[in-house]
Amino acid sequence: MKRQPKKNKTEKEPSIFRQELRRDWNTFKELKGTKKLGFLWDYYKLPAVIFITLVVVAVTFAHMLWEGQKPRRLQVYAVLNTDDTCIYWFRQFEKELTSDGKPGLVDFNEDQPFDYDDSNYQLYEIEVMSTVASQRMDVAICNADMYEYLLAINACASLDEMLPEDLYTELSERDMIEQGTANLQIDEYGEVNESVGIDGYYAVNLEGTEFEERYNKPEDQINTEGDEPLYAVIISNTEHPDDSVSFIRALTQEDLLPE
Repeated sequence: MKRQPKKNKTEKEPSIFRQELRRDWNTFKELKGTKKLGFLWDYYKLPAVIFITLVVVAVTFAHMLWEGQKPRRLQVYAVLNTDDTCIYWFRQFEKELTSDGKPGLVDFNEDQPFDYDDSNYQLYEIEVMSTVASQRMDVAICNADMYEYLLAINACASLDEMLPEDLYTELSERDMIEQGTANLQIDEYGEVNESVGIDGYYAVNLEGTEFEERYNKPEDQINTEGDEPLYAVIISNTEHPDDSVSFIRALTQEDLLPE
């Protein structure tokens, strides 16, 4: 009687996964034409969707990381009192600002709401604080609520120190320089501690400017009074003071857009 050869103890039976993969491969080879694609979709659509999703997420993250590394020369936030958009005005300003050929992107954000009458106002505060702390805001056009919060976190630069003398004098003569008190905080009893307040000139009131008439009032109420004001603020930790001043100058001069 012949002896059967002994199996190598190191040999292992193929895993179930490999067996199924081999079976699917043999089935795939036997199919013709478009049936191959149908087979792949029927059996592997879930892994394919997961793989594609992961690729999209990875590419999106890489793009955001790449964009974040690009140098900026100005980052503007606009929180208007109306649902209008001033993106067209901003693009015209961007065109004039970048005509000097200096490198750096000019960013504009209108997606940040800020309204103390909204139940999500605490979220708005956190978003603005994180944006300011990470130096992603150089200058802001803002409503009264956001201006109040920027004052509270001491994020407004003193305009008498930031603006050139000629522009500061002009805006003062036009009664556009807004005096305020920064760093005011509410204690645990709901009282405002005025002793820690810092008085200064922190904002430009845009009332009466062509920008304000265009974007802060409905077309049929241009001459009405009592509208909520719009303010222009330079953020205290800005790394782009010169371009921030250029933005303030453009806001307070004639409108950049044609009639």
